Amino acid sequence: MHILGISCHYHDAAAAILRDGFLLAASAEERFSRVKHDPGFPRQAIRFCLDTAGITAGDLDYVVFYEKPFRKFDRILTSALWSYPRSWRACTEALSSWFDEKLWIRDLIRDELGVPRSRILFADHHHAHAASAFHCSPFGEAAVVTADGVGAWSTTTYGVAERNGERAAASIRRLGEIRFPHSLGLLYSTFTAFLGFEVNEGEYKVMGMAPFGSPRYEEEVRNIIRIEADGSFRLDMQYLEYEHSVARAYSDRFITLFGPPRRPGTPFVVKGMENASEVSSQTLKESQRFADVAASIQKVTEDCLLAMARHAMSTTGRRSLCLAGGVMHNSAAIGRILRETPVKELFVQPAAGDAGGALGAALWAWCEVLGRERVYTMENACLGFRAETSEFRAVLESAGARGEELDEDRLVERVTDDLCSGRVVGLMQGRAEWGPRALGNRSILADPRMSRMKDMLNRKVKFREPFRPFAPVLPEESAAEYFDGPPGFEKSHPARFMQVVLPWRNEVRPSVPAADHFGTGRVQTASGRSRPLLHHLLESFGACTGTPVLINTSFNLRGEPVVNSPADAWRTFQHSGLDVLVVNNIRVVKGRD
Repeated sequence: MHILGISCHYHDAAAAILRDGFLLAASAEERFSRVKHDPGFPRQAIRFCLDTAGITAGDLDYVVFYEKPFRKFDRILTSALWSYPRSWRACTEALSSWFDEKLWIRDLIRDELGVPRSRILFADHHHAHAASAFHCSPFGEAAVVTADGVGAWSTTTYGVAERNGERAAASIRRLGEIRFPHSLGLLYSTFTAFLGFEVNEGEYKVMGMAPFGSPRYEEEVRNIIRIEADGSFRLDMQYLEYEHSVARAYSDRFITLFGPPRRPGTPFVVKGMENASEVSSQTLKESQRFADVAASIQKVTEDCLLAMARHAMSTTGRRSLCLAGGVMHNSAAIGRILRETPVKELFVQPAAGDAGGALGAALWAWCEVLGRERVYTMENACLGFRAETSEFRAVLESAGARGEELDEDRLVERVTDDLCSGRVVGLMQGRAEWGPRALGNRSILADPRMSRMKDMLNRKVKFREPFRPFAPVLPEESAAEYFDGPPGFEKSHPARFMQVVLPWRNEVRPSVPAADHFGTGRVQTASGRSRPLLHHLLESFGACTGTPVLINTSFNLRGEPVVNSPADAWRTFQHSGLDVLVVNNIRVVKGRD
């Protein structure tokens, strides 16, 4: 039986396909279209899934959409009517968009794929998030928490996942929810916009900016959001405009609390940065205010998620916890949940946002609609497009370029020499990762021992803001020597999928200055079983330098999706400051080797 899951029409459209409950492939549409956060109907991702399964659309048993369009339309229309006439512009744009194709998604799927209407199913948005985490976790039962901007009406839910009596199948039972307009995700996005970043793109920039400040606006943030002991919350909508405005998410009262907003592109420079002497005292003062605002919303968000996690585990009596929804990409909060709650086992969906809804929709249909047994555990997130060596040979031939083909030992030796020499390496191996994190298959690697490396990567390779941090990757067996985490964290799914921020151990911080972000790092651990080449390379680099740690950042330029194909990798290599490109077993060096 083949089940195709689809998400689209908001951001991060994606497709995922199951065969008899086992996940064969999953990818966001942006990887093929090369449009960042592409929201459109995922034709190319669907084609990739079908090709991977070796079937045509006519072979599909079910197609499952990740939300219920009419329920979402009800929320949009009802919200617009509540706040009319203030909402007339937002209402007009929303209605125009929905009457175009969003409301008729069943007909669109039928027309695109030829699947009978009776075999097209619709999941609840937040239930799809919950299913995307629990039904591919290794847990037999768990507490489940989801949080994002908004689905239909829900913005946050918690519940319990467990077997259905004597049946082998498991289901997720919702125990509580918070509804629009009260949304932790939309509140964080409001601060994202206030701080001059693009909503649904710049939230992780806010998280990166936060450590430069102190949460001296925490009480002002808590004027907007009232958080109860169980993690439930309500927003004071006098400070927020997103319910009825497409132009601005915050009100004049918001500006009264926090001061004028940051203009996009304005320099962000605080004392202690290398270029601090080159800017005015006013720029330093304003940058520090923005850093303090970022620190404040980050602190309150973490506190809220901690309370939610504790309440969900306490209420359900479970110590295994599954998390999904876009808010769960907040890896600093995940680190605190791992360290400060009684959680025994934690699984965060690698594609926690809307893309993951495609997978959740398919898993919901298999496990909860059809009542079938769970047969898949996500031990590896390499579910995307496969980079073929033959394709890269053709790319090199077309460009008139040459590369050297090496066996693994020789390849690792050469790349180790590259990294020790300060070269920056673009690494493409096999299938692309599912979700936004590069885990060694679509990665840029560099030496974290060189203090200048962070600035060089931001300016000459990634072309992005200088305050942005870089994540470290290290062997699973070395992780506890470098990071201060709870026992066994190095083998946890969040660490393996680069989803958790943890403190560096003080004694090792001087050895990794380019991967140290105010004493913390977003950790990725690699094992010889799940990441054999990357693990081999880390061992080799450690033997050479005494430090088995590398910087690992996604293989893309600012504003672009992560590379997907060898042609994408070559194009990015040519237009960036990368020194070396490795695609499978072929190594190419700019200039003379």
